[in-house]
Amino acid sequence: MQIGVLGNAASWYTRELERAAQLRGHAFARVDYRRIAAAVGSQEAWVSGDTESDLAALDALVVRTMPPGSLEQVVFRMDALARLESKGPLVLNPPKAIECAVDKYLTTSKLAAAGLPVPETTVCERADDAMSAFAGLGGDVVVKPIFGSEGRGILRISDPDLAFRTFRTLERTDSVLYLQQFVEHEGFDVRVLVLGGTVIGAMRRGSPRDFRTNVARSGSAQPHELTSQEAEWGLRAAAATGALFAGIDLLYDRSGTGFVVEVNAVPGWRAFQKTTRCDVAELVIRFLEERVGT
Repeated sequence: MQIGVLGNAASWYTRELERAAQLRGHAFARVDYRRIAAAVGSQEAWVSGDTESDLAALDALVVRTMPPGSLEQVVFRMDALARLESKGPLVLNPPKAIECAVDKYLTTSKLAAAGLPVPETTVCERADDAMSAFAGLGGDVVVKPIFGSEGRGILRISDPDLAFRTFRTLERTDSVLYLQQFVEHEGFDVRVLVLGGTVIGAMRRGSPRDFRTNVARSGSAQPHELTSQEAEWGLRAAAATGALFAGIDLLYDRSGTGFVVEVNAVPGWRAFQKTTRCDVAELVIRFLEERVGT
């Protein structure tokens, strides 16, 4: 099987996938977003990468990164992946799932439409509207960039003056204001990892110094035994966003009420693997084998 990975050369995840692919006898190639080109015209459309080979000849392409770029660059990358997917290779995750998961508003709305519990959320563009929402959400909110991961750019705001200054600044920079009611929690969340409609496992993440529980922000991790409800929420959340491979974050308030707060369609698993001793890269390659039929 010919496997490509859209990822950085120095990435631990790229190296892990290369190791697992080669151990199982598959050819492996790394692809750089900046080297993708798509031709449209009299000849059949094609997509090529840094190997200067036709990516349509791949059996599978694993998306391991979505680097920053202009709106035009990001849209083209997703369009190119969708075109590539239509020509035959299995793209993990599908472009539509990636588009959904990187957009917090779209993800939250799809989770809510699927009947999953989500924190009370307001999304707007005007500071005045954000201030009204701030009051309506109890005067204690988490402000998030609509695009972002690993806890970057997330603020907890409970002071009205700070809220006004923050919202006004975001408005002036043409940002979308994404506000969620702060969930007073015990200092941990649960990350559920789903692959191909199956729950691989879960870990509990926490930080004694930060309301953000991400391991990337110095949080700790330990194995977590999933409840049947948590497993169900993980599977339903992945299905709602169309993600075949996903990390779903669950958060509980102090009364024990649970919420689905995020779906990551390019999930990291380094801390998960260290915590659970599960070889996730091998499971990904095995999944590709099953789906491609190799």
